[in-house]
Amino acid sequence: MNVLIVDDSRVIRKMIGRIMKKLGYEIFEAGNGIEGLAELSKMDTVDLILVDWNMPEMNGLEFVKAVRADASISSVPMIMVTTESEMNRMALAFMAGVNEYIMKPFTEENINSKLDILGIGTTA
Repeated sequence: MNVLIVDDSRVIRKMIGRIMKKLGYEIFEAGNGIEGLAELSKMDTVDLILVDWNMPEMNGLEFVKAVRADASISSVPMIMVTTESEMNRMALAFMAGVNEYIMKPFTEENINSKLDILGIGTTA
C-alpha cells in the first residue's frame, strides 16, 4: 500500500512516514501541493494521502480540491494533518473533500484511530 505525505516540514513528513512504515505502507513525500500533484502523477497507485494545510506554492486545501477534481484519484482517502483548529477551518477541509482531520501535534494513536475510522487501520 502506498501513502503520499504532503507537508512543507521535512521533520513532520519523517514522523508520519515512520508511523506509516510500521503499518506496512510504502512512503512517498512532497513539500507542497504542487509537488504533491507531481508525485501523484508518477505513482502507479496511491492508497492514502496525508496533507498539511499551511504550505507554500499550493496549500493543502487547494491540493485537496485538485485531487478531488481528478477522476483517476478522486476517491483516494485523505487526512488533513494540521495546526488549524478552528471549526470553520475544519468545515472547509471536509467540504473540500478530506475524509478525516488530525490536529498537530499528533500521536501514533491519533493516526491509527483515523485509519480505523476510514476502515484501513491495522488494529483488531
